[in-house]
Amino acid sequence: MGSVKSYEKRKRGRKLKKIDASLNEKLAKVQWGEYRIGDLFESQNGDFDIQKKHINNKGVNVITAGLTDSGILGKSDIKAKIFKKNTITIDMFGNVFFRNFEYKMVTHARVFSLEFKFNITEKLGLFISNTFTHLNKNFGYENMCSWNKIQDKFIQLPTKNGQIDFEFMESFVAELEAQRVAELEAQRVAELEAYLVASDLKDYTLTDKEKYALNSLDEIEWGEYRIGDLFEKISTKKLPYKANDLPKEPKGEYILPALTSSFMNQGLNYYVPIKNATILKNVISLPSNSDVYRAYYQSKEFTVLSDSYAIKWLGGNKDLQPKEYLFFVPCINQVTDLKIYSYKNKLGGWNKVKNKTINLPTKNGQIDFEFMETFIKAIQKLIIADVVKWTDKKIAKTKEVIDTSCSVQA
Repeated sequence: MGSVKSYEKRKRGRKLKKIDASLNEKLAKVQWGEYRIGDLFESQNGDFDIQKKHINNKGVNVITAGLTDSGILGKSDIKAKIFKKNTITIDMFGNVFFRNFEYKMVTHARVFSLEFKFNITEKLGLFISNTFTHLNKNFGYENMCSWNKIQDKFIQLPTKNGQIDFEFMESFVAELEAQRVAELEAQRVAELEAYLVASDLKDYTLTDKEKYALNSLDEIEWGEYRIGDLFEKISTKKLPYKANDLPKEPKGEYILPALTSSFMNQGLNYYVPIKNATILKNVISLPSNSDVYRAYYQSKEFTVLSDSYAIKWLGGNKDLQPKEYLFFVPCINQVTDLKIYSYKNKLGGWNKVKNKTINLPTKNGQIDFEFMETFIKAIQKLIIADVVKWTDKKIAKTKEVIDTSCSVQA
């Protein structure tokens, strides 16, 4: 099928990107052979001109040309040929993606599918598809990539005793994935460390004051307060968008999280343009038409889209701090997030909520903000301590996987 050749280290190093020194050394030591693409794959095309109007988030993913979202146009249940998982797609620009899922393909964007002529696993597919990465340097609008143009070209693969070395590719990708997991864990630990420092939680050992706050909820003095005397509803501009037409991830100019009545992701499940939107931050959000009337503290910028609203503090010279907001939220939810409320028995909007009363810690007849701050800080420390313990276990497990992987390949 091919002849074994020796290639420079720099050519071997381009097979898979971002490889550390030990893996590059393995690539340098392995033998490489040239294999004709047409001997390894069979090419197939789509059988129906799927267009954007057919994308309805049902069925399977549709593949088109381009790098946006890895060439995934969206999902469609329109009747069209379904291609097997563990295959490769190549578009007119020479962009190559390994697909570990079933999919359909458009016909108007010049994308075709390659099915392996031998048994394939996901790890093998990932390795082999990376040998095609040079194609996007050779093709474009003026010279579109096609099966006829590449089937007689050659790719280089590891070989052993004159045959493709599938075992090497499997073990190589396994080790690469293990190292990527380790890097990700290290990144998470670094981010956690930075968060601890920024949040003044570097030392998550509880102080005596914090221990007291956690254990004295039944002992401290509580006062009853009308929500409307503490907060007011914020007036926001009405936006001309429907939720179903909006992206669920930041895309283009659609980068501002938009609030709806959903309790998933704190109600922020869609994105709208910043232009003409009322930008809010450090406020409490509430749904006005829902089956779950749950309040959330919104610490980052967002806007209101539909069936919801935001309220801000009426404290005069007193600005609420994040930990104080976090204390207020469950107090409000004690009178709004109740099972008695649903679509059939709606709580309604601000006009009803503002007249409800909540209990808050008091001292000398005033809201005890110091206690609220201490209590939330103690809760955060307990959570951070659990996160650190979990992270330590994950790191230990990752190291174990890497050590096992390396010993197998040694």
